[in-house]
Amino acid sequence: MKLSSQEEYGIRCLMHMARLEPGQSLSIPEISKAEGLSVPNVAKLMRLLRIGGLVISVRGQAGGYTLARPAAHISVGSVMEVLGGRFFSERFCERHSGVEKVCTHSTDCGIRVLWHAIQGALDGVLKNITLRDLLCSEAEMARLLESAGSGLLPMLSRVEQRVNGQPTP
Repeated sequence: MKLSSQEEYGIRCLMHMARLEPGQSLSIPEISKAEGLSVPNVAKLMRLLRIGGLVISVRGQAGGYTLARPAAHISVGSVMEVLGGRFFSERFCERHSGVEKVCTHSTDCGIRVLWHAIQGALDGVLKNITLRDLLCSEAEMARLLESAGSGLLPMLSRVEQRVNGQPTP
């Protein structure tokens, strides 16, 4: 599983916009310079984010882009869906069936259950973290995730214990 540059850079652009005062907007060249990204790349990201309803474009002399709603109301999960989709979707098995029309494991598949569980854990974390949350320090974010009891870390710990032959709680 990889985080794409599109997802990473899109979140970075949105975080930069989340720091703006109400009523302010940023142009594509301003975002590009602030984030160290090419103008064409930022233009592509802003287009995707606008189509996805996360930013709005403002025309005119003082125009540019602004968040479509407050940063506290935009979850990282919604950003990820707009920029790259989900790790696992119900159509996953159709896309990865091999040379056959239907996957040979379509009736009983431990892999599908694993991917579904991982997607659920990701959703549990990403839907509860907002752009405003991302503006905090690294240490504050670690504490936020720890206090949220995200379920992802305990689940991974149990998987690691099973792999190592240790009893799980």
